[in-house]
Amino acid sequence: MELILQSFSGFMLVFCRITAFFVTAPVFSSRNVPTSFKIGFSVFVAFLTFSGLGLQPVPMDGLYVLSIFKEILVGLLLGFIGYMFFAVIQTAGSFIDMQMGLSMANILDPMTGTSSPLIGNMKYMLAMLLFLSFNGHHLLLTAIHDSYSWIPLQNDVFARMYSDNMVDFMLRTFTDSFGLAFKMAAPLVVALFLTDVGLGILAKTAPQFNIFVIGVPMKIIIGLILLVFLFPGMLSIFEMVFTALFTAMEKFMTLLSGSP
Repeated sequence: MELILQSFSGFMLVFCRITAFFVTAPVFSSRNVPTSFKIGFSVFVAFLTFSGLGLQPVPMDGLYVLSIFKEILVGLLLGFIGYMFFAVIQTAGSFIDMQMGLSMANILDPMTGTSSPLIGNMKYMLAMLLFLSFNGHHLLLTAIHDSYSWIPLQNDVFARMYSDNMVDFMLRTFTDSFGLAFKMAAPLVVALFLTDVGLGILAKTAPQFNIFVIGVPMKIIIGLILLVFLFPGMLSIFEMVFTALFTAMEKFMTLLSGSP
């Protein structure tokens, strides 16, 4: 009992980081996962991490509350980086939906509990299935476990958060993820834009055609046909997104650890 009481402070810090990570990380943060399972799984992973790494007890002094906020911040940011790259897929789908005319037909995404575009929701579900088939959830668990080797409990996280390197990293990660969304949507967006140009030329040369009647279903049909042809290439695109995800996580932990 005395050993448990001595180790409780260090275990709670580990538990705070892992719980915050599961709140924002893809797959684990899904609303389909019961809250009781998230809490129990967080306790289990925190216990394995605390006992496996042999972390020393942390004194519960006046700085202990600040340490709790520090661990929560690290877990939230680490999980948010992973979630941001999955949001890229829905962003690319929203670009396609705007060109196809389906931007008003949003549906409720059961994974996030928010309204999402049709094509974006389909790509998100496909990406989630591929991520699980690649054992990406195992890599996420490995990332949060290895984060204690890069960012120990005694690390001066707040000082490194205000550094120019961290600001540059967050801005670069955001712009790179937004650029990935454009690259994923570019083939369909360009093709549908050329369809709009063709319909505009047809409206000028043959005014008797009701472009507003034939234009919307034509764009939807062309968009769906192009999606079918582009589906085989989505595997390599999603692999590129997943690679960028884990590369950004590694870069984030490197910056907080102070390594060159």
